[in-house]
Amino acid sequence: MVMSNGSAVTEFILTGLTDQPELQLPLFFLFLVNYIITVVGNLSLMSLICLNSHLHTPMYFFLFNLAFIDFCYSFVITPKMLMGFVSKKNIISYTGCMIQLYFFCFFVYSECYVLAAMACDRYVAICQPLQYTTLMSPRTCSLLMLGSHLMGLAGAVIHTGYIIRLSFCDSNIVNHYMCDIFPLLQLSCSSTYSNDLVSSVCVSVSAILCSLIILISCGLILFNVTHMSAAKGWSKAMSTCGSHMITVGLFYGSGLLTHIKPSSSSGAVGQGKFFSVVYTLMVPMLNPLIYSLRNKDVKLAVKRTLKRITN
Repeated sequence: MVMSNGSAVTEFILTGLTDQPELQLPLFFLFLVNYIITVVGNLSLMSLICLNSHLHTPMYFFLFNLAFIDFCYSFVITPKMLMGFVSKKNIISYTGCMIQLYFFCFFVYSECYVLAAMACDRYVAICQPLQYTTLMSPRTCSLLMLGSHLMGLAGAVIHTGYIIRLSFCDSNIVNHYMCDIFPLLQLSCSSTYSNDLVSSVCVSVSAILCSLIILISCGLILFNVTHMSAAKGWSKAMSTCGSHMITVGLFYGSGLLTHIKPSSSSGAVGQGKFFSVVYTLMVPMLNPLIYSLRNKDVKLAVKRTLKRITN
């Protein structure tokens, strides 16, 4: 059966993280634990924000959206990956592969811009406290989230649209644990020049734009608080920027390193798999912990919620 896009391939085989049989079961349980912590952690954070009125602020509105993205993100990648550890062949249909790629791109781009919006919110909260409620009104916050998701939609449509245009003739073995852009480009029997160009432009523009917003916001926060009070200023800056910069460093760092190609193709595949694990599986699991462990408001919300349940 030949597909309408000119491809003779109707399904793909995902090779997974490793081809060593003795590692399959340990990795299955490792990533199953990762999946459970990710789902429970992000769902718990969203529930706490919804159930506690003192968390109904712009900061937690953005954090809710981040947790929602990570929660959905885990359903796109992990279930299929876990199936690959316990099955002889991890087969995904052509349509299923394109759907996975679409939602993967959508949530990655959305998270990039949500992290940038969170940095702007923290800048206004620290540097413009008297105008905070005016500048970060519900309408402004909603528009920032709408813009983040529209950018995610645009990135997903562009990347998926350009992949659908390609023809896949002979090989259908994707050397990855998911349908990612570059492993799919390696299988194409048609020219991928425009895909490489578009991917590079989209990733570069989003990474540079969001990184600049985050760095400028945190730089201005540090500049302002150090002129208030030395001890209090640095403490406030670190508590404000510290957690966010950890998430940004992990997400953007691993994401960009995934797209840096080593000299050997085998090295590129191995590097791509390793760093993609960080931003597709580790970051969504760590985000609820990073933003909650040292957060007094979240700790108070946990106590109040537990008190309601026990009473």
